[in-house]
Amino acid sequence: MSVPDRLAACTLCADRFAATATAHRPRPVVWFRPGVRILIAGQAPGARVHASGRPFSDPSGDRLRDWTGLDAETFYDRDRVAIVPMGFCFPGYDAKGSDLPPPAICARTWRNAVMDHIGHVPLTLLVGGYAQKWHLGPGTVAAHVAAWRDHAPAVFPLPHPSWRNTAWLRRHPWFEAELLPALRARVAEEIR
Repeated sequence: MSVPDRLAACTLCADRFAATATAHRPRPVVWFRPGVRILIAGQAPGARVHASGRPFSDPSGDRLRDWTGLDAETFYDRDRVAIVPMGFCFPGYDAKGSDLPPPAICARTWRNAVMDHIGHVPLTLLVGGYAQKWHLGPGTVAAHVAAWRDHAPAVFPLPHPSWRNTAWLRRHPWFEAELLPALRARVAEEIR
């Protein structure tokens, strides 16, 4: 059985998810193929993505597509773009309604096999702290994103495109003025 098929059938966190406030079943969102030009390494699917089975099918996805300059058709072209989160399933909410973190066991179990399956990728976007810590090591999202030039043109660390980060974006106007034009140009190079 292939890596995508094995991952799609994963129920490793069934008991963990059943114990959350959402009491849901695992539904891995598998969105990758070998030979892609761009890897989007994210956090974990949200509730809307869990329902749709399509990554970033929410307002965060709208913002991320705007940041990259990709239209939806290109963004969802699995032959060009892989979307590989640190947790492949929606982790659920806690009792207060906050997002739970992606279970670390997911990345430990699947990340290397998925990356080996995909092969070399010329451009990686690290969306949020969990992906940045896995790929870049310790540090805050603000520090990783501020040091984007140290990683470009192969890697671009990005804040999560959630509406919750709108205040962060306002406090860091260089993100829109400097990083986003460089990101869009680099994405365009790879997508041609």
